Amino acid sequence: MFPILLLVIIGLIFIYLTGQYNENYWRKRGVTFYEKNKVLGIFWDFLTTEKALFEVLSDLYTKYENEPAVGIGSLMTPSLFVIDPQNVQHITQTDSQSFNHRGVTINKGDLLADSLLFMNGPRWKLMRQKMSPLFTATKLKNMFYIIDKSAQDFVAYLKENPENLKGNGFDTMNEFCSAAIAAAVFGIGTESTFKSPFLKMARDAVRVNWRTNLRFAVLNTSETLSRSIGLKLFKEQEPLFIDAIKQALRARENENVKKHDFADICVSLQKAGTMKDNETGQELEPSDELLAAQGFFYFIAGVEPTASALFGAFIELGKNPEILEKLQKEIDETFEKHNGIITYDVISEMKYLDQVLSEALRMHAPIGFIGRKCVSDSVLPVGNIEVSSGTKIYIPVFSMHYNPKFFPEPEKFDPERFSAEKRTGSE
Repeated sequence: MFPILLLVIIGLIFIYLTGQYNENYWRKRGVTFYEKNKVLGIFWDFLTTEKALFEVLSDLYTKYENEPAVGIGSLMTPSLFVIDPQNVQHITQTDSQSFNHRGVTINKGDLLADSLLFMNGPRWKLMRQKMSPLFTATKLKNMFYIIDKSAQDFVAYLKENPENLKGNGFDTMNEFCSAAIAAAVFGIGTESTFKSPFLKMARDAVRVNWRTNLRFAVLNTSETLSRSIGLKLFKEQEPLFIDAIKQALRARENENVKKHDFADICVSLQKAGTMKDNETGQELEPSDELLAAQGFFYFIAGVEPTASALFGAFIELGKNPEILEKLQKEIDETFEKHNGIITYDVISEMKYLDQVLSEALRMHAPIGFIGRKCVSDSVLPVGNIEVSSGTKIYIPVFSMHYNPKFFPEPEKFDPERFSAEKRTGSE
């Protein structure tokens, strides 16, 4: 009984001292501190409520809107929620070199997490250089046939499965995005993208559960704990996904054809051998595992965020029939102008479509916040806040999109906010 009591007392003392340390750390710097949980801060709210992390941060933003920044508990790691837009600009633009770490350090054996999403420093820079050709205008034009076929297959899929038209709309969009991204990563054949053997894996790749949330919380609050337990963010998906990438790359090598997709980039990198950044001296081997991680990143970054944006647009168009009618008119006229042939360039002509999607992205932002870590001491201009190396940074996205100071009547769906005239006037 006594040993248990002693452990409880030691634990309570640790919690108290950690909380006091976190609070004093920021108060000495003249920064308001979030007192609800001084040890785990927003991550306690995240784990004990049904709210997403961006919603927890949104509550914090509303409470401290007039503060330049707010200190939050994160065990022994100084963490700062940055609110003032000038401070946000300082971190993301003016002094971005001091904040070029994404705020999360993965464990060495977490193979699928070794992607652009979690890489930092020279490794991120080199990998980005090698992957960036996938996103050039020319490459996107060449890949358009994949999205076009996926869309046509989607129409056929809905005709064959009409119950999906009456079911959960987001799940239906998620299905389309999963099929399209799977096609862009693994390539397409003559069969429907909705009959691809990779589709189920694509769905599983983006499925979030309590285990994922817990791992994410541990990774964000304590790198020491994460390392000590050998935490892997994507433990369940790792064997199947890496094996699938290996199969896809070997098949592409044997086919010896260009399909302008992710697999093409991977095969080219492996043929070229060791990747090197002459400026930093950083080297990386384009192994199947490293390239599989980049493919997995496209699923994480491409499926649910895209589905959220499209679903958000459909919701708003359904609530605003006059905007829907105007958009439909532009699309019909564009189809007629180009004899029903749609290409990448033709879609780029549709200015009102761009406005509608931009406004939908404002109201239904796929990314609710941005995380960074300070790698070199800096001072935020508003509030003259000293930020030391190692400090974690959280930047609101969703909350700023709904701030009436930046977007009047933020709850109103108004594509005209993003018209050429309005954009010119706001610069």
